[in-house]
Amino acid sequence: MEEEGFVRADQIDFRNLDDRIDRRLHRQLTSEKKKKEEGGGEGGSRAGERERNAWEIDPSKLIMKSVIARGTYGTVHRGIYDDQDVAVKLLDWGEEGSRSEAEIASIRAAFTQEVSVWHKLDHPNVTKFIGAVVGSRDLNIQTENGHVSMPSNVCCVVVEYLPGGTLKSYLIKNRRRKLPFKVVIQLALDLARGLNYLHAKKIVHRDVKTENMLLDKTRTVKIADFGVARVEAQNPNDMTGETGTLGYMAPEVLNGNPYNRKCDVYSFGICLWEITAVTCRILISASQKSHMQLFDRI
Repeated sequence: MEEEGFVRADQIDFRNLDDRIDRRLHRQLTSEKKKKEEGGGEGGSRAGERERNAWEIDPSKLIMKSVIARGTYGTVHRGIYDDQDVAVKLLDWGEEGSRSEAEIASIRAAFTQEVSVWHKLDHPNVTKFIGAVVGSRDLNIQTENGHVSMPSNVCCVVVEYLPGGTLKSYLIKNRRRKLPFKVVIQLALDLARGLNYLHAKKIVHRDVKTENMLLDKTRTVKIADFGVARVEAQNPNDMTGETGTLGYMAPEVLNGNPYNRKCDVYSFGICLWEITAVTCRILISASQKSHMQLFDRI
């Protein structure tokens, strides 16, 4: 007899009780697991939305092709994303234990900073950012030779593919002949318009150089590589320290003094000198000179 939620002990089948409890728990756990997988568990979909960034893309739509450049922390591949020609910048900080935690933290911070700045920009003289993928345990990228599983510490940035290469390589290729005045003006205006757009958005690039300028098939200049870019601080004292490439650094940056967007203007001037002179002799040897010797030569 059952009364007020109680059961008579002599009516309980103790021989099958354990089996019944196991079956009940199994059904409950299976149901909860299914809800979580479908995003319907308590807080499941909300947690997923919190973790997803606006700039993240679906890696299953990405096809990587040949390597077009190599750097300290990774490679740049040509690729296709959603039927569009793209460049894929892969950042890899090596096998587990090959880099210190400080180094990995620094690379992660640079990656996050780059995409957080880049994905908000839209201008004909700024390389178009398409999206990025943060390190994931199940990152599986398609290549021309099949699918390749990437290590969990790999991140990638996907941008439009620009077939003209860097402005630096274009100038070197044309170093034996004087560029037409019309071309010089076009290159200078493209770079100036791109920088003006960034500065209007309160963004300081901090590494303006001809190697970070890309050309499309019509020779339009587009600013790229926002790895050290940042939003301009309201207090100039908040922006100090050496950042960028030695031959293009403004004096205030080299000396560790506070700086602002004007450091980009100084670097822009060096780029103009390169464009008009079509020679890089001073800049190539700059790494072997002291800061003051470099100032004197420039």
